[in-house]
Amino acid sequence: MARDRVISAIKKDPDEPVDTALRPRRLDEMVGQGPVIEKLHIAIDAAKRRGEPLEHILLDGPPGLGKTTLANVIAREMTEKPPRITSGPSLAKQADLMALLTNLEQGDVLFIDEIHRLPTIVEEFLYPAMEDFRVDFTIEGGLNGRVVNFALRRFTLIGATTRAGMLSGALRDRFGHRFHLDFYSTDDLTTILNRSASKLELKTQPHTLETIAARSRGTPRVANRLLKRVRDYAQVRGDGTLSRKIVDEALDVQQVDSLGLDELDRAFLTSLMKVYGGGPAGIEAIAATMGQERDTLEDMVEPYLLQIGFLIRTRQGRQVTKDACEHLGLPFKLATNGKPADAPSLF
Repeated sequence: MARDRVISAIKKDPDEPVDTALRPRRLDEMVGQGPVIEKLHIAIDAAKRRGEPLEHILLDGPPGLGKTTLANVIAREMTEKPPRITSGPSLAKQADLMALLTNLEQGDVLFIDEIHRLPTIVEEFLYPAMEDFRVDFTIEGGLNGRVVNFALRRFTLIGATTRAGMLSGALRDRFGHRFHLDFYSTDDLTTILNRSASKLELKTQPHTLETIAARSRGTPRVANRLLKRVRDYAQVRGDGTLSRKIVDEALDVQQVDSLGLDELDRAFLTSLMKVYGGGPAGIEAIAATMGQERDTLEDMVEPYLLQIGFLIRTRQGRQVTKDACEHLGLPFKLATNGKPADAPSLF
């Protein structure tokens, strides 16, 4: 169920060719994330004036906010070339990383997505590469094994993570720059959608893109994905122009409501309200009730519900708010202790 969510911020391979075309290529084309972009402008200009590579950069934040896009932009600003791209799960052993490091040219950018998923042995192998631009690599094994010290060309490592808390302190401290990406405002998303609609050669009527932006969960990837689904609907059920009526009908077909909630979000809140009296309830219990994996709910549902104030995390478990009940048209009754009435104990 979760894999097919149109409002999911997780990457989907079929979308990648179009998504790549919609991505900005320079810092001046970036929309939103003002403080981060300003700091990057200063860091990049300073590094260029000194003729040095950038210090290593760590980007963290929820999926879909532009960490990969920003890594590509930084690489092009510094070297006019795209970065070398890999991911934490794909680097299973030291040799996997060694092949990448020894092929880097002076000033190249290496981008590691999901860097929090690096195996410990690979992470520790990366430390001297980041600090001293050298690695100690074991050739062969057993009694004939020997350690060879390889000097590396100076490079910039950009790490991206959706779970900064899972990074070890030793790895986190080796990044010279650490930037957190926040959710985007509706105005910023509207600007992004205007740019995307222009690239897709879409005709739009006033305020239609604002409607899509308001239902995009503060995430550019979701906004562009919804725009493409609306485009499909407009071409099949209309004349290809995005009108307010067409947009509303298309988003209704996708089951995305006025706040960007889909059927999985509503099922989560409804289960918490009807089965557990509004909470508090443990995430394992909620996942079992819904027939979903705990990680799916924690990574793909809870962040946005927390952001818009529909969900509260307490020491006792998850708890709905009055706004969530009103949005879904369900009653909200408080007990004398300030918790929803009839809240069962955790098990």
